[in-house]
Amino acid sequence: MAPRILMMENPLSANEIARELAPAGMELVVAPLGSPEFEAALPGADFLVGFGNRAVDAGFYQRAPKLKLMQLLSAGYDTVDIEAARGAGIPVCNNGGANSTAVSEHAILLMMAVARRLVWQHESVAAGRWRGNDLAGTKLYELRDKTLGIVGLGAIGKKVARLANAFGMTVHYYDIRRVSEAEEDALHVRFKLLGEILRNADIVSLHVPLSAASRHMIGAAELARMKPTAYLINTCRGPVVDEVALTAALTDGTIAGAGLDVFDNEPPPADNPLFRLKNVVLTPHFAGPTWDNQQARFRNAFDNCQRVARGEKPLWVIPELAS
Repeated sequence: MAPRILMMENPLSANEIARELAPAGMELVVAPLGSPEFEAALPGADFLVGFGNRAVDAGFYQRAPKLKLMQLLSAGYDTVDIEAARGAGIPVCNNGGANSTAVSEHAILLMMAVARRLVWQHESVAAGRWRGNDLAGTKLYELRDKTLGIVGLGAIGKKVARLANAFGMTVHYYDIRRVSEAEEDALHVRFKLLGEILRNADIVSLHVPLSAASRHMIGAAELARMKPTAYLINTCRGPVVDEVALTAALTDGTIAGAGLDVFDNEPPPADNPLFRLKNVVLTPHFAGPTWDNQQARFRNAFDNCQRVARGEKPLWVIPELAS
């Protein structure tokens, strides 16, 4: 029987591209998680492809005795039941940086949008207030010569650094895994302690996975250490930032503004106080999925399935499960 790839249907995934790239000699079944079609295909599934979901728990793995791999279509894996996967002996792999270009570009987009007050400019023009009718009070900023502090220098953080170099920014980074001096030279970045990043950066951009250690790593104390002219950019995971503390810091002028693609609760409730602030730019956790990277995400996913089918070790196993 041909190896079976069971893919969790999701609005962020282009099923037609998945079917086009599905490996020859493998069966691809695409169905919503938990649907009758999905459950019927699960006992014979060799590979599971999709996004993390808490429903993939110990009981799920018991219903999938042939499963050899859980392959994510995302970089983040905070919604994965890691202990259940460990107990079942199933490797969980993220997507090898397939969305890193999209997220890094989105981070730069948010930096420019808050520094140039893009939403305010648009609303002013649309409302007939040419240039806001307040030239004296309008302060717009360039990225050139600004100091960017990158927190988390993984695949995405490195691409943000390269883009920031092109804008003429000075780039510092903090990461618990430091890169070599040679790689720092190649990326034109320099390591700084987190406290130094917060004190000195004009823009702080977050690119860390969500874990117990990173949850609320940016809280009231950290925001208070930032410059009042600084901006915070978050395209990783909402709970990395204490949202209540951030709202207070944006309201009282502790920092100048923020660009956020992620929130504590998603979708955020309609009464989220961030919605009422004029010094934020908000996007709906949409930094990663672009039409351009659909093929890259499925290509990486199916390549990993083929590797495991050949008896090889998969690529991009999440650190918690890497041997």
